[in-house]
Amino acid sequence: MNPAVGAISVFFPCYNDQATIAQMVHVAVATLARVGVCDAEVIVVNDGSTDGSAALLQELATREPLLRVVTHERNRGYGGALLSGFAAATKQWVFYTDGDGQFDPAELELLVLRATPEVDVVQGYKLRRADGPVRTVIGRVYHRFVKFFFGLKIRDTDCDFRLIRRATLDRVTLVHTTGVICVELVRKLQDVDAHFTEVGVHHYRRVHGKSEFFRAGAILRTLWGLGGLWVQLVVLRRGRRPDRVSGG
Repeated sequence: MNPAVGAISVFFPCYNDQATIAQMVHVAVATLARVGVCDAEVIVVNDGSTDGSAALLQELATREPLLRVVTHERNRGYGGALLSGFAAATKQWVFYTDGDGQFDPAELELLVLRATPEVDVVQGYKLRRADGPVRTVIGRVYHRFVKFFFGLKIRDTDCDFRLIRRATLDRVTLVHTTGVICVELVRKLQDVDAHFTEVGVHHYRRVHGKSEFFRAGAILRTLWGLGGLWVQLVVLRRGRRPDRVSGG
């Protein structure tokens, strides 16, 4: 057990992840027990799923006391799901990753081991991207693009495998409901001088369902959103706060 990590909220955004979400919850619960975190909760944000996710989660919640389900009647987008997850999380640390099974929640243990009183964010980075060649190239170009234009200092902005101190998360205000929220989150955490440390994690090929990001409409909306976010956070430098994150 790491004494710096006394309590964890785990949450997963879920959009048509019926095939994977139950296993994600089971592995998360087992991992929390293995790392010795007794004060814990697991939250699934069902973001308007149209498959059998809602019924599955309702039944799963009757058997898993740590599980709490937040339901969106309509799909609010990836950022909307994250906003609900962050709002619902109540513990000292907040961990999230996607519900589609491309990351292994058992590797939360790696993040817990790296947390210290001085660390605010334990950020995962993909050891090797498991997507096909086209998506891998797009992912690399996207990361280099946002890293340059937003001054991001981490290795892998779009690696949604993060353990964040709740007190630090409370110091930023997130507003985007698309995938742009990942850039917004990292940049705003940097702007309050959050202390990051990074850990390599495994990335797996998506077996079930389809990514919503790599559609033409989604890419255009992301680029439009990034443009507005860049003006706000870089040109106008809004969202910066003069106070610093303490090491405690």
